[in-house]
Amino acid sequence: MNSEEIIEAELGESIVAESVIEHGADQAEVDRDRIKAIVEAAIYITDEPLTADQIAAALGRPLAEIRPVLDELAADYARPGRGLSIREVAGGYKLATKPEHHEEIRQFVKNLKPPLKLSLPALETLAVVAYKQPITAPEIMEIRGVQGAGVLKTLLDRKLIATAGRKNVIGKPILYKTTREFLVQFGLKDLAELPTLKEFEELGRIALSDAEEMEAPPPPAAEPQADGAEVPIGDPESPEGNTPPVDPPVEPPAPPKEPPEPDPDPVQEPPEPNA
Repeated sequence: MNSEEIIEAELGESIVAESVIEHGADQAEVDRDRIKAIVEAAIYITDEPLTADQIAAALGRPLAEIRPVLDELAADYARPGRGLSIREVAGGYKLATKPEHHEEIRQFVKNLKPPLKLSLPALETLAVVAYKQPITAPEIMEIRGVQGAGVLKTLLDRKLIATAGRKNVIGKPILYKTTREFLVQFGLKDLAELPTLKEFEELGRIALSDAEEMEAPPPPAAEPQADGAEVPIGDPESPEGNTPPVDPPVEPPAPPKEPPEPDPDPVQEPPEPNA
């Protein structure tokens, strides 16, 4: 191999090495940006201050990697053009409005509508309308099994449902449908984003499994042994399963035997007269 070939080989290796280093640096930057976005979202959704230890444990990342991300986020939000700030509160981090905007935010909040609160019958009726629209009041009553005229009026007053003409049947009952306000209140782009029946079944299955785990009995307690060791009750490796002796069931006392009644006196026949 001549000198030119050696130089070309070394140059190629150098280019490959630089490419690998640049790719690794780019990947590390992407990972860091992703971690930063996740941390920001986690702080946003929590009501209580979130500590760096909690974030690191949830993400499975070392604490030394999370602290610089928090400092960087706090610096980003501290810029004059941002309306929010990430503050350290009681040892954790919390997203809040900046104090200099307090008066304007207070006036804005005073003019907000109260949060939407619906009773269970209203939610049931709204769900029927959302999935079966357009639908009439008798059809809603048939599905729910109860009268619901008052509930329909409540939903109409809240502008969650509206009339959609009349059904071309005997009596021509009014049809009902959901409104834009319904989409706004439930955070939906359109009706296609409504959960399907399969998704509801999956959510119910998850909720049921969580409830069963919460109601599961605790593991058997350990009993101290003579040598100071503790062996759980029923341990198969311990002698006889380490099962404590069980007293035999106590039978109720038998009623006392009554003395036998004496036989009645035999009937003595009168002697026969002599002939």
